[in-house]
Amino acid sequence: MEHLKKYPHSLLVKFLGVHRIKIPHRRKKYFIVMQSVFYPDDRINSRYDIKGCEVSRWTEPAPEGSQIIVVLKDLNFEGQYITLERQRPWLLRQVEIDTHFLRRLNVLDYSLLLAHQPLHHDERHQSLSFATLIMRTKKSVNPGSSPVHAGIAAVPGAVPEDDSILLLSETNDSCLTQSQRVASSGGSLQTCLEHSGPGSDAAELPDFRAQNRRLLPNLKNPVHVIDGPEQRYFIGIIDIFTVYSFKKRMEHLWKRLRHPGRSFSTVSPQSYYVRLCHWVEDHTK
Repeated sequence: MEHLKKYPHSLLVKFLGVHRIKIPHRRKKYFIVMQSVFYPDDRINSRYDIKGCEVSRWTEPAPEGSQIIVVLKDLNFEGQYITLERQRPWLLRQVEIDTHFLRRLNVLDYSLLLAHQPLHHDERHQSLSFATLIMRTKKSVNPGSSPVHAGIAAVPGAVPEDDSILLLSETNDSCLTQSQRVASSGGSLQTCLEHSGPGSDAAELPDFRAQNRRLLPNLKNPVHVIDGPEQRYFIGIIDIFTVYSFKKRMEHLWKRLRHPGRSFSTVSPQSYYVRLCHWVEDHTK
């Protein structure tokens, strides 16, 4: 929880609860409910589970026209890029922050979940409209946008749609000029705050930089959604419970003998963290 408080826009998947199913005369079953990274998923056309290695990292794609959802892997993604342009530095830093945190916990074998869908023409321009910029800025800097402050029934990071009226009523005429400046700069959170007037959230800008906040999209799952020029990307880090135990160390030695000169998932947390960061850096632009 401390990590999520410090970095409200973290890519680590959010866990909503641990539950138990009790059946008479049978063992209890426990399961975890977590927030979906791929939400809303109605237009997603490709999904990937990335570990930054090559051994066993290919999945046969579903036949063309099939309704079966197949999550592809690293080798399926080769030759492609996550095209973010201005938001690329934010993603690189947040991945480094989150994976370094997992390294300190001695965790390995986590995955970067990735999906994408094409942006509609109206979506490319709507994100920088006057009203949308105001809502996105408020959502991004408001403490309520942090998953740890979200309401019980709300998706972490989300802002109720009715808040748009309230947010618009809080602005003045100068906001139009400010939003035009922000639009011309690509809509960064820093620019939004720097062009705010006296008494605004601009005084807290150093905190937002330290927390690596970004200008969140006006969507139901904003923390895990990043819009590029042509594509909308869904990105999150999952499977964060595997520690580098004695068993994993033995597995590492065995795989070194079995796959000499090749990269595989079971490596030290330090190597895993560095390798995944390098993968993201090499596959983004």
